[in-house]
Amino acid sequence: MRLVFMGTPDFSVAALQALVEAGHEIAAVYTQPPRPAGRGKKDRLSPVAEVASELGLPVEWPKSLRDPKAQATFLDYAADVAVVVAYGLILPQAVLDAPRHGCINIHASLLPRWRGAAPIQRAIMAGDDQTGISIMQMEAGLDTGPVLLSRAIDIAIGETAGELHDRLSVLGAETIALALGDLENLTPTLQPETGVTYAEKIDKEEARIDWSRSASEIARGINGLSPFPGAWSLVQGKRVKFLRAESVTEAVAGSGAPGAVISVAPDLTIACGDGAVRIREVQAEGRTRQSAREYLRGARLDVGEALSAKD
Repeated sequence: MRLVFMGTPDFSVAALQALVEAGHEIAAVYTQPPRPAGRGKKDRLSPVAEVASELGLPVEWPKSLRDPKAQATFLDYAADVAVVVAYGLILPQAVLDAPRHGCINIHASLLPRWRGAAPIQRAIMAGDDQTGISIMQMEAGLDTGPVLLSRAIDIAIGETAGELHDRLSVLGAETIALALGDLENLTPTLQPETGVTYAEKIDKEEARIDWSRSASEIARGINGLSPFPGAWSLVQGKRVKFLRAESVTEAVAGSGAPGAVISVAPDLTIACGDGAVRIREVQAEGRTRQSAREYLRGARLDVGEALSAKD
């Protein structure tokens, strides 16, 4: 098929590569414009733009698709279908209608659960046992279109958002390849009106750990925000990101006031409002990610020491 591919971050790359390998003609790749990044704040291509350039594919990065000229350019590509995955721009109706088979989205949840911006993080933070990929026919609403194909996977105990992101990226690539290979035989299924949830964009304030919450909530929050933006608390006056954790009962870990260090040997364990969390990975200010045991060798934390989420 003749495709327009629309995506921007790392999550989208596997799908682009899978469609090229499947033999589809990629008429153009649409992605977000280069953004300043790094210490020098030099413009950096998106991950999708970098891969598209390596593959010799034409790249477009309009700032908006509401502009008539941008829409005319899109229409000129005469695509059979547009594949959209984490693109980052709203597609107006003129763009949705332009390809012969419309625009198809790869969404990282089992719709209608977790429509919206952060389905991977929200699934972990909510304690879901399962998630997956939905191949959806796009329409004007936010992730409201009929589902063409879906595949489910279990969320592993203690899995981080980064790990689940990588698994879903691969699953999305496999699923879109299957869908396009049998597109004319797929039956669109309307999403049910029950079970709708919205995956709101992660707010930076959510990254502050509230130690008065239950251990299970805090552990899910730590894992669901790892590696970015990273749940954090103040340790001896400095921000430390907590990047992997598991909940334990106070009967196992001991007890203490919420935010108090219960144990530093062999593991870093911190009391919560109900139960405690055992920290597995951290990132101190100015340091790289490391195991909690490595961190403890230099941190000199004492049992009973209180952590805080307030600057």
